[in-house]
Amino acid sequence: MTQEHTRTTYFLTLALAAGALLGFLGARVVLVGSGLSLIPWGLVGLAFGAYCRSGREALGAGAVFGFALAFTFMTTGYDGSAALHTRLLPFAVLGAVGAICGAALAAVGQRLALSRAGRTRRGGS
Repeated sequence: MTQEHTRTTYFLTLALAAGALLGFLGARVVLVGSGLSLIPWGLVGLAFGAYCRSGREALGAGAVFGFALAFTFMTTGYDGSAALHTRLLPFAVLGAVGAICGAALAAVGQRLALSRAGRTRRGGS
């Protein structure tokens, strides 16, 4: 296993864990029912992109983060009368929307980090 492969695996695992943790916290513990929960979610998505070395790594980590966050948020926050297993497919589809959003945030985070690094190398602040 190469060092780059190990790093990518680490970021994907970290993205999965962070997404699941933030999804659970947003559904049951902190900022429950508030749109303010989008702020930490967005910041973490940007941070994943900023720390990834390649666009591919950023998109993958962002997508895993977004899917895990959205799916966990919906399943742990579900209080409907129908059995949860009947809602898993719609939650997975909405999780795919979360994956798209997570990938977009990570891509923006990586672009911001690259532009900042370019300014720093040129002597800017």
